Amino acid sequence: MPGFPELRPRRLRLTKAIRDLVAETLVSPSQLMMPIFVKEGIKEPEPIPSMPGQYRYPPERVVDVIREALDLGIKSFLLFGVVPDEKKDLRGTYAYDPRGPVPTAIRLIRRELGWEPAIFTDVCICGYTTHGHCGIPVERHGRQLIDNDSTLEVIARIAVTHAEAGADFVAPSGMMDGMVSAIREALDDAGYTEVGIMSYAVKYASGFYGPFREAAGSAPRFGDRRSYQMDPRNAMEAIKEAMLDIEEGADILMVKPALAYLDVIRLVKEAFPQYPLAAYNVSAEYSMVKAAAEKGWIDEKLVTMEIITAIRRAGADIVITYHALDVARWLREGYSPF
Repeated sequence: MPGFPELRPRRLRLTKAIRDLVAETLVSPSQLMMPIFVKEGIKEPEPIPSMPGQYRYPPERVVDVIREALDLGIKSFLLFGVVPDEKKDLRGTYAYDPRGPVPTAIRLIRRELGWEPAIFTDVCICGYTTHGHCGIPVERHGRQLIDNDSTLEVIARIAVTHAEAGADFVAPSGMMDGMVSAIREALDDAGYTEVGIMSYAVKYASGFYGPFREAAGSAPRFGDRRSYQMDPRNAMEAIKEAMLDIEEGADILMVKPALAYLDVIRLVKEAFPQYPLAAYNVSAEYSMVKAAAEKGWIDEKLVTMEIITAIRRAGADIVITYHALDVARWLREGYSPF
């Protein structure tokens, strides 16, 4: 291979038109998935202090938010339910009540917007329980544990309830063993063979979830989630977790968080290139950018676009991000930082 002076890589960087022509990684609104918090018992959008620019929406207002996003080219949405404490119990049973915030919002979306938006729903019990864990606690031999198998029964019922309301995909996030197979069997038995599963296949026990837990009211009331979410020190374990979920019937895989786990995104994509891969650009990753931009320490647009591009470059086909609306607006306005 020739070297300098015959080979001059800078020729491909000389102008923006040339850089755009040979760019390997592109970001489009259609590749972004927008998370939305749907809260029961409120009339107006409720700001989330730890996530500037983000809100909890009453089910009736979710349609307006999605309509705006569709106009900007965002096609897919991930719904999270937020409920008052009096609706919570040990097993999170209100999570599968068809009158809950997520099923209610889905029905409104379908009535007003039809099937244009792709609706994904988070399937977990943490925001619906008095203890805040993703599984049902039990006491065995003098210690408190999270019971895997009894939790599967509950999340399967949640998935069916969301499918009945009109969800395109359900997204189990609790990192329970066998969660994908339990949901696939329940959906198929109920006749929802067309409803897909986007599995939180590779979800780490991360410190980057703090703002989300405040937003969703889902922080654990005792202990932590390290007995079921993955150890941040492990990368190759992600291959095993993704492989198991594929064997159980997952249609889309996910790595969460995204920014601190770009190496894991690459590993999973290279191991399973035939499966769509989502990466969740989580709440603290979002809030850190917002906080630094507010201080004037960074250029928010430039840094945000660099982050989203990095997640795509690592191998993510889908980027789940709270920046979605901002990024789509900037692209619509012709912003191109590189």
